[in-house]
Amino acid sequence: MMWWERWAFNALHAVVSMTGFVYLYMEYVLATDDPFAIINHPWQPAMLSIHIVAAPAFIAVFGILFRAHSLRKLRSDNPVNRRSGWTSIIGFSAMAMSGYCIQIATTPTLITFFTWLHIAAGTLFALSYGVHLVIGWRFKGRTARGRPALPDAARLTP
Repeated sequence: MMWWERWAFNALHAVVSMTGFVYLYMEYVLATDDPFAIINHPWQPAMLSIHIVAAPAFIAVFGILFRAHSLRKLRSDNPVNRRSGWTSIIGFSAMAMSGYCIQIATTPTLITFFTWLHIAAGTLFALSYGVHLVIGWRFKGRTARGRPALPDAARLTP
């Protein structure tokens, strides 16, 4: 994986996650005193706009990273970090599809369903990708210090 792919993915992940969680807070937690207000905070439309504009770039970079990193790691014999990687892939897929479906759903029931699915999948992805990064950094640090990356029992092949 190239340095710019990792940098772009992490930067877009930060933008999309932060704007999504801030928008979620503004929409469902904040309340306004004005009975005629249609938004709860003046920055609410900006957060949603940034989230929606950054998401397609995030999905495109995910596709590049999937080809350059995920497929190679899934095919390898090294099981390190595979569980968090799979969780991230599944969470990302559900998050991307539900985000798209929110925009094309036509009934309030479907919009509500896809919205809550998007929130749950987005939270799953954000957490699992954070775990994936931490495990990857720790694994990389172990191998850089000259220690075996896996315990002896894990390196034996059946």
